[in-house]
Amino acid sequence: MAFAVGVKNIKLRQVEQKELPEIENNDQSFVELTEILVDPGQEQIRVDKYLMSKISGVTRTKIQNTAKAGSILINGKQVKPNHKVKPNDKIEVFLVKQPENETLIAEDIPLDIVYEDDHVLVINKQAGLVVHPGIGNPNGTLVNALKFYFKDADLPVLDGNMENRIGLVHRIDKDTSGLMVIAKTEFAMAHLGKQFFDHSIKRTYTSLVWGSPEPEKGSIETHIGRHPQHRILRFAYPDGEEGKWAKTHYKVVLDMYYVSVVECTLETGRTHQIRVHMQYLGHPLFNDHRYGGDAIRKGTVFNKYKQFVQNCFEECPRHALHASELGFVHPETGEELFFKSEMPSDMKACVDKWYNYVDTKRTKTDGK
Repeated sequence: MAFAVGVKNIKLRQVEQKELPEIENNDQSFVELTEILVDPGQEQIRVDKYLMSKISGVTRTKIQNTAKAGSILINGKQVKPNHKVKPNDKIEVFLVKQPENETLIAEDIPLDIVYEDDHVLVINKQAGLVVHPGIGNPNGTLVNALKFYFKDADLPVLDGNMENRIGLVHRIDKDTSGLMVIAKTEFAMAHLGKQFFDHSIKRTYTSLVWGSPEPEKGSIETHIGRHPQHRILRFAYPDGEEGKWAKTHYKVVLDMYYVSVVECTLETGRTHQIRVHMQYLGHPLFNDHRYGGDAIRKGTVFNKYKQFVQNCFEECPRHALHASELGFVHPETGEELFFKSEMPSDMKACVDKWYNYVDTKRTKTDGK
């Protein structure tokens, strides 16, 4: 990962970079698990036909693609669409969640395409782009852009002609930039969705946080649920009294005392997980207005310093988080694909400012 900081003779704590554990961040995956216990009196029947009668609104084609992708298990084993269901079988089905039905408008929004073939599309999402339509964001989203880009192509659409998540198996926050994978076929959607659910997608995030996390490498483990007072926020519950279990692995790669560049991988993928966990650790993401990073968390109260911090906020006017690495198994070829995305210009410029600021202070101190 390249930082445009021009390293000089300065005693910053440059932490040795090593690979983090290859643990996937399902990052708000749209996949959900449906479990069915077959009735003791059930006659033997093909699993695709059986599930058609048990799961409302799902097509037989979708069920068959789901089975082919290894996303239907009976008694813990993957089965084909023609497998016969027997009494007392335990069936597990991994399907993409269905959103609210909305009319989708194609919009000419630029896409930064990293990779594309007949089955998948990998993009580098820009900060500020909402992934899919929802309350408060009826258009101007990534899905609107995909609708325009693919025009009349037969991109996978959720059952019931629900289009507002075409091709999506996961999302990242509006103001988070970085890599996302899009499914171009029903089979690819089922296959990628299962990878997200199984925590086999490899993802790394690069962040700028306040202060110097200690230790330099570690894990944060809590439950994450809704905030007790502010329902749009998430909150860390260390004793597990609310929410769902979540675990984040982090590593400091550049310590600048006031702020640090930190790489994170997630063992789980709860909403806002990195943002919540770094706040819980006492080092919120820089300029994260929801989790306390948009105020000075370390440093002096002198006006000159406050103005410098404000200039950095203006340089990176969003929470400093970027999905920098993405790896997955290609649904058709079985090949392991891996992509990297450099730190975007707004975050890089902010890191430059902090590095030069600390360099200047160090030079003045050494010169006395």
